[in-house]
Amino acid sequence: MKTYILATRNRDKIKEYKDKLSCTIQLKTMDDFPNLPDVVEDGSSLRENAYKKAREIHQYTGLPTIADDTGLEVDALNGAPGIYSSRFAGDTASYQDNVIKLLNNLKEIPSEQRSARFRTIIAFVDDTEEWDVDGVVDGLILNEQKGTGGFGYDPVFYYKPLQKTFSELDIKEKNEISHRGKAITALINTLKKKNHI
Repeated sequence: MKTYILATRNRDKIKEYKDKLSCTIQLKTMDDFPNLPDVVEDGSSLRENAYKKAREIHQYTGLPTIADDTGLEVDALNGAPGIYSSRFAGDTASYQDNVIKLLNNLKEIPSEQRSARFRTIIAFVDDTEEWDVDGVVDGLILNEQKGTGGFGYDPVFYYKPLQKTFSELDIKEKNEISHRGKAITALINTLKKKNHI
């Protein structure tokens, strides 16, 4: 099996990747390279941030690199938090801090106007090529948290077809329909098409 590195230290994200990729490739993460510096995500889009992480970590490790950036886009907030999703409530914000700020910002917005989507861009970089794939899922932001699974904004992101929040799904269910799950499927398909796996 070919070895790739996933440019993240986020344990929750790593779990979702490993669930879908473990049979296909050998996946290392930044935790396997303790001296790797953190990449500053200062791009103006999810795509820019994904490529920045992929390029820098590929440069340090020499391994084919996968990196993603994900954003929650809420229509009533003009697409915010978007690229600032992980630091919506500040640079050291916890998942809970971000969710509480989101709910506070939406408290005057009626349920039917709380449409939102999760968007993931995955960038791939190795010695010879760079390309990206994406995944999007639409939902609604609830006015209270439900469920104990998942991470980030999952407790308030309601997926209509299953009538559940992402936090009420197990990892397999979530990976079938989520933004990241769709992007990882597109990643696998592209790697296969290019004979990388």
